[in-house]
Amino acid sequence: MSAGRLGGILAPVTTPFDAATGDVAPVHFRRNVTSLIAAGLDGIVVAGSTGEAALLDPDEQRRLVSWARDVLPDGAWLLAGTGAEGTRQAIALTRAAAAEGADAVLVRPPGYFAAATTPATLADYYRAVADASPVPVLVYNIPKYTHVALAPGLLGQLADHANVVGMKDSGGDAKILAAYRDALPGWSVFVGSAALLYAALEMGCDGGVLAAACFAPRLCADVWAAFRAGDRTRAGALQERLTPLDKEIVGKLGPAGVKAAMDAAGLYGGPCRAPLAPVAPVDRARVTKLVAA
Repeated sequence: MSAGRLGGILAPVTTPFDAATGDVAPVHFRRNVTSLIAAGLDGIVVAGSTGEAALLDPDEQRRLVSWARDVLPDGAWLLAGTGAEGTRQAIALTRAAAAEGADAVLVRPPGYFAAATTPATLADYYRAVADASPVPVLVYNIPKYTHVALAPGLLGQLADHANVVGMKDSGGDAKILAAYRDALPGWSVFVGSAALLYAALEMGCDGGVLAAACFAPRLCADVWAAFRAGDRTRAGALQERLTPLDKEIVGKLGPAGVKAAMDAAGLYGGPCRAPLAPVAPVDRARVTKLVAA
């Protein structure tokens, strides 16, 4: 486990599937992780949204953590997505991830019963997971997929829990991200959109968990490094290159687009798991051009 406050640039790594069998492909997974860290990233998240966590079974999620731990060097962060539709399931996934070597867990809110969800039930969910977790917990705001938007006030209620240490915001709204940062000064706050990375760093966020880092790791790491070095001009220029990649590939095409971009970048993207479909040939050609630019 890395020492100190959680921060930097992390890739929410894709889950590679064998094109013939549809099984998770450990050799490709390990190679991808090794390459991403070698490109300058500070760590990874397994079994997140980009990793198609909703399409993985619990044992697959557990094995991803184990495989990642095997190849990550000392000092690199390993987070695991362990949110679920039920508190009981989230606790089980969290304990399994911790047992396999995760440094912390990233927990999305339940979404299936979003219409019946209240701030009180969400707070209870996160407290229960944090109480049971052997490792620190980060809250994951991803309303695009969960249909639940976590208000800064709600997260403020969790700020006094010793085992809740941060959050990732993938809502895509800079004003709300700033509200999170202001409301949670003791937490590590990560931006989930590479298009907002520079803005997030300007407002004091601790880094990014960026799908674009799966296919443009060096570029993402360089924005972070330039900003940290005080070279705002260079960081801004790099951000201008990063923003269209994030918007056109991640924003418009999702996990399938990220995998196509990884293929174009010389990593293994491969197929998504059904029912997610691959990108259309015209989109794959466009992705290849964007990555090569």
